[in-house]
Amino acid sequence: MIVITAPTGQIGSKLVATLLRRDEPIRVVVRDPGRLPADVRERAEVVVGSHRDPDVLDRALDGADALFWLMPAAATASSPYEAYVTASIPGADAVVRHAVPRVVIISALGRGTQIYAGHVSASHAMEDLFRSTGAHVRALALPAFMDNLLRQVATIKEGVVSGTVPAESRMPWIATKDIAALAAEYLLDHTWTGQESVEVLGGEDLSHREIAEVLTEVLGTPVRFRRGDRAAVGQFLVGRGFSEAMARSMLDMDLAGERGINNAAPRTAANTTPTTFREFAEEFVKPAVHAAQG
Repeated sequence: MIVITAPTGQIGSKLVATLLRRDEPIRVVVRDPGRLPADVRERAEVVVGSHRDPDVLDRALDGADALFWLMPAAATASSPYEAYVTASIPGADAVVRHAVPRVVIISALGRGTQIYAGHVSASHAMEDLFRSTGAHVRALALPAFMDNLLRQVATIKEGVVSGTVPAESRMPWIATKDIAALAAEYLLDHTWTGQESVEVLGGEDLSHREIAEVLTEVLGTPVRFRRGDRAAVGQFLVGRGFSEAMARSMLDMDLAGERGINNAAPRTAANTTPTTFREFAEEFVKPAVHAAQG
């Protein structure tokens, strides 16, 4: 039995689909079952509730052979450590109570760099929490998600892609479908042991200027990079309901990216995933932009 948290998110939804194609028995923890596709509701066990809730986790982890743990950051938390570590304590407790043998965690690159990075640093502390349970652990240490650029479809349609790092700063990028594929490999394999961070660098390193160039070629219309102001982004986030601490944590993560926290691990064939940004743009960005144009 494989237990999946956050099954309706960017990664979890793809992971669930992959595991069901392999006819694996899965159990999903979800607040709103109505957000699950009909075939998932029919074929998977559904535990309704939050994976921050100890009672929900007791039901979910009963008899579990593996757990996929993804903790979405609560925008209103008092700190990133509350959002990731405190919120995950019920999960760690349940892993111990139910003697879950294997846990696969979504985390971030940069462990050991001694660069504070807000959400990223808190995710590393969350890894340590699950290591303390004694379970076998694989923490997938990930870079920026290509998929997050889909939030900018409206401005990309108008010829602008934005960010707050310098235009020439190169960093690794990954497609969430590749994360889901890697997580599925670990969840389906019942032989690995020990506790490790698995550094994954995605398809390639790109700067925002290079991203704009690829989008220009794929869309057939000019796209330029516009650098935003971090302070203004912070004010925007607070205006959207983020706590001051979580808005600041987002900016700390962004600044750490500029300082190279995602570039510490050398790229190898083993830590490079299949999807390039050009392929991602063709498959996802181009259709989304065309749909927005009507």
